[in-house]
Amino acid sequence: MTWINTVPYEEAEGKLKRLYNRVKGPDNNVDNIMMAHSLRPHTMEAHMSIYKYVLHHSANTLPKAFLEAIGTYVSILNKCHYCIEHHYSGMARLIGDDERSLEIRAALEISEPKKAFDKKHAALLKYARKLTINPSEITKEDINRLRDLGNTDGEILEVNQVTAYFCYANRTVLGLGINTDGDIIGLSPNDSDNPDDWNHK
Repeated sequence: MTWINTVPYEEAEGKLKRLYNRVKGPDNNVDNIMMAHSLRPHTMEAHMSIYKYVLHHSANTLPKAFLEAIGTYVSILNKCHYCIEHHYSGMARLIGDDERSLEIRAALEISEPKKAFDKKHAALLKYARKLTINPSEITKEDINRLRDLGNTDGEILEVNQVTAYFCYANRTVLGLGINTDGDIIGLSPNDSDNPDDWNHK
């Protein structure tokens, strides 16, 4: 599960149990990435908030499947297999087309998003790559090129935040040895601005 001790759902009490009840899936399953925070529940609460609001908020305008594709790509770049499998599965579930999903994954694995996306979305993925690997090299011109392809500033912000979140999540996973043992792969919260609505069922 992880290299540090964690508190299982059955032994949780107080605030930790309340947080587990918000994020649990079927059969009281809590994803290992969340359970890894169990010795410091306040960090789990912060992680939950940024994850829900950045990736699963109803006010986002980019399709949720595309935001999941960005998360998958960032995780590929960071070699975080836990997040790759969770978010590729989530993306594939949302797309509902196995052939299309495999086409996207193949393109991302060779860092050629233009093989699976139009120019507008491929450029956003290229921005996500640069932000992940060489963030200090991002310039105003990069943003202007995204605008020239029809991306709005709000869409650019969404991609910026999803990329930043996944860099955080990947380092949480890789730094603590979190694996997918016992996880239910591919579930995610509904699109909602309600912080208590996680509904993974």
